Amino acid sequence: MPKPKALPSPADPVLARAEELDALDAILPFARRDQLAALLTDEDVATLKHLAKEGMGDNTLRALASDLGYLEAWCELSTGAPLPWPAPESLLLKFVAHHLWDPVERAEDPSHGMPDDVEMGLRAKGLLRADGPHAPDTVRRRLTSWSILTRWRGLTGSFTAPSLKSALRLAVRASARPRRRKSKKAVTGQILAKLLATCDGERLVDLRDRALLLTAFASGGRRRSEVAGLRVEDLVDEEPVHADPRNAASPLLPCLTINLGRTKTMTAEDRVHVVLIGRPVEALKQWTEEARIDAGPVFRRIDQWGNIDRRALTPQSVNLILKTRCSQAGLDPELFSAHGLRSGYLTEAANRGVPLQEAMQQSLHKSVAQAASYYNNAERKNGRAARLVI
Repeated sequence: MPKPKALPSPADPVLARAEELDALDAILPFARRDQLAALLTDEDVATLKHLAKEGMGDNTLRALASDLGYLEAWCELSTGAPLPWPAPESLLLKFVAHHLWDPVERAEDPSHGMPDDVEMGLRAKGLLRADGPHAPDTVRRRLTSWSILTRWRGLTGSFTAPSLKSALRLAVRASARPRRRKSKKAVTGQILAKLLATCDGERLVDLRDRALLLTAFASGGRRRSEVAGLRVEDLVDEEPVHADPRNAASPLLPCLTINLGRTKTMTAEDRVHVVLIGRPVEALKQWTEEARIDAGPVFRRIDQWGNIDRRALTPQSVNLILKTRCSQAGLDPELFSAHGLRSGYLTEAANRGVPLQEAMQQSLHKSVAQAASYYNNAERKNGRAARLVI
């Protein structure tokens, strides 16, 4: 790939980068534009624009921009110099040492882990909030982003070096940070029913939230970004299907497919779809008809006077809607998040005896091990092994 072209250097380079980032306003949150403009270099911005032009998924590009801003700030604070391309092996090892460390050792040796001045600098920039070592998944993701951006610059890094792999493995073990669930509790069928009961009205906001919850759950537990990005053009009406596919005399139910295009785990060549049948289809059609939405985003913001915005909900809004409905249902919103719809779908499928492979066709999980974990839990609870003494 040709090296990204450097941007012109006007009197205020930060302002110039902010204006360049405006071209990515559909991807990058506007509120972060100025922050990223101050953190990134001209070459960084040029690289991000090139990736967007090449068709990289919005979520992936958003994560790359965020990680790149963090890496630039961390490197400047740690070494007093901008992020080098390619990064030397020593800098990668320093990154691991600064982010994955042993809390017990830190209590005895304050110099262990991330230096205080680096930590304070990152906190001052609003880039570091949590206490203690970073989550291993976060460190791995940022190293992966670093590697991707290095390759896109036509360079080769040291990301496969044995020393880095060994250091990462040992540091993860030493940091002893328990893995946190994205949602403390899964939104299973029983929980979903309670949330839907709060939407049992004819207000536009009730119609929207009912359609959103049913669609997100029944389509395999879609991610909040996928729900927010759903467009009318992605919905394809299908012939009605029987409630019981083995019984031709069973009632016919409405059916449609949702074309998801590229999802978080799909490549540019993968174009996938999921199926909706029955009540979710009815709720979705009722919402779009009442809201008079025949093109563009399906789920949109509604103001306090009942006016519907032309723009799509943000992924954060999807999460807020679920938490609001949890509060209205008498549930603790701190225990649930939008990701609970995804874990809840697989948990519910396991509880109802749906074969794993069939559930994965709808959830689009690529990892059998990850999807199977929900099934293993259900089998343990429903099996005889845990009932030897009851």
